[in-house]
Amino acid sequence: MAADWRLMFLLGILLLVGMPVNGEVYTALAEMEELLETESVLITNLEGYIRVQEDKLNFLKNKMDEYQREHSDASNDITAYVSNPINAYLLTKRLTTDWRQVENLMEHDVGTDFVQNITQYRSLLKFPSDEDLNGAAVALLRLQDTYQLDTSSVARGKLNGIQYSTEMSSDDCFELGRQSYVNHDYYHTVLWMNEAMARMLEEPSNHTQSFTKADILEYLAFSTYKEGNIESALTMTNELLQLLPHHERANGNKRFYEKEIAQQLQLSKMKGDDGTDEMPKSDLPVAKSDPAIFDMTERRAYEMLCRGELKPSPSELRPLRCRYVTNGVPFLRLGPLKLEEAHADPYIVIYHDAMYDSEIDVIKRMARPRFRRATVQNSVTGALETANYRISKSAWLKTHEDRVIGTVVQRTADMTGLDMESAEELQVVNYGIGGHYEPHFDFARKEEERAFEGLNLGNRIATVLFYMSDVEQGGATVFTSLHTALFPRKGTAAFWMNLHRDGQGDVRTRHAACPVLTGTKWVSNKWIHERGQEFRRPCDLEEDHGEFAI
Repeated sequence: MAADWRLMFLLGILLLVGMPVNGEVYTALAEMEELLETESVLITNLEGYIRVQEDKLNFLKNKMDEYQREHSDASNDITAYVSNPINAYLLTKRLTTDWRQVENLMEHDVGTDFVQNITQYRSLLKFPSDEDLNGAAVALLRLQDTYQLDTSSVARGKLNGIQYSTEMSSDDCFELGRQSYVNHDYYHTVLWMNEAMARMLEEPSNHTQSFTKADILEYLAFSTYKEGNIESALTMTNELLQLLPHHERANGNKRFYEKEIAQQLQLSKMKGDDGTDEMPKSDLPVAKSDPAIFDMTERRAYEMLCRGELKPSPSELRPLRCRYVTNGVPFLRLGPLKLEEAHADPYIVIYHDAMYDSEIDVIKRMARPRFRRATVQNSVTGALETANYRISKSAWLKTHEDRVIGTVVQRTADMTGLDMESAEELQVVNYGIGGHYEPHFDFARKEEERAFEGLNLGNRIATVLFYMSDVEQGGATVFTSLHTALFPRKGTAAFWMNLHRDGQGDVRTRHAACPVLTGTKWVSNKWIHERGQEFRRPCDLEEDHGEFAI
């Protein structure tokens, strides 16, 4: 009876509040927290259903126990729970494929009232979509690649050797492999289907599996073939046919693989006129790449910087200093700013204590209701659009909306020496599961003729990036060509100039946001434009050497 009363109370609150039900939840961890509220209501409803149907519905009861254990762990610290990418993936999976299976079972049995409850919840509560499940899966795989995480360790709930969450079941691993397959990512399909197979063999008492060994073998065989290993694909297909001799698709694939292998054998016999198994080698000289070109790809540099494996040399770090500065502002004589130099040329600095905890709380509170999927500007049309290489949600806050925003904007002017009249509104960003932003420029390049055309303020001359949270692992801002990484520290702010004094973009400022491995990442950006800076940072015919306007 107590559970029913609690359920009706929650529904009454939701009807009054009118909670939004649409929108991507995987793109911002702030919204992932609401899924635990959804799960709480669903568990309460399922408790009542099982109470009247316990004799018939043992399968559903096993599911409920599994949900309750996980939800109890999450309730101890909701933010920490959803900021863990594995927990976020599992939570999303529970509320998509798992709950869909539960709902189907309930529809084919008694307990109509409880089924109707779930239908009603979908119009009141925030539910993740299939897109959210796919996004959560892709994010977890992105973290695995960027930080070189071992598949079995991730499945055990370990990230970089630290135990963060409960282990994933064989069903969890299978679904991750299936999502990879849907995305035509056969490399990760093989990794996670193999893990699902290993865990299935270790879980003989698991009665809630939604797949069989034959299902895994079918995914593995085709994915292995797509990766170029036809012999292994054939071996797995034969193993599948031992389990299901009349499997139509498997029999067709077997004939296809055997034909492919025969053609490869025939081709190998044709190689070389002298009967060897190698084709004749050309005696033409092999072209060599220009030794002056740095051969490390940007992606490799990006991932190494994210892992902390690539750093500036000691000679580059030696001249960097920390100091108190007033920047010619009389007010700052009472309390000078704490400046740490991060890079000499281009000049990148970090200001410490640039935003206070009380200010961060106000800005977060104002931003949450306005969050929308973060966008990028199309270089051809100038239109704003979402992109897979930027996973986060953002909101824009005007200076006059709150005294705190005005104070932060004035502090930005003091830190930079630039006029804030031509600056964009304060953009607040919360990164989602594995949230990241791949290498990009903040300024518009020459070919991007329509960029910022609606603002009529010129190009982005400078960037100020406030870090509004500590991040347990990952989340660094990295400058790929400078081998420099700035790791988030709550209350600090990074500042750099995007343009040279001659107005040309400084391509060395190309930077990226590394995926958040564990924790939650909040930042806010203040992009400052050229207009109004004529006397604060005068133009010059020569490129500058990274010095500030101040």
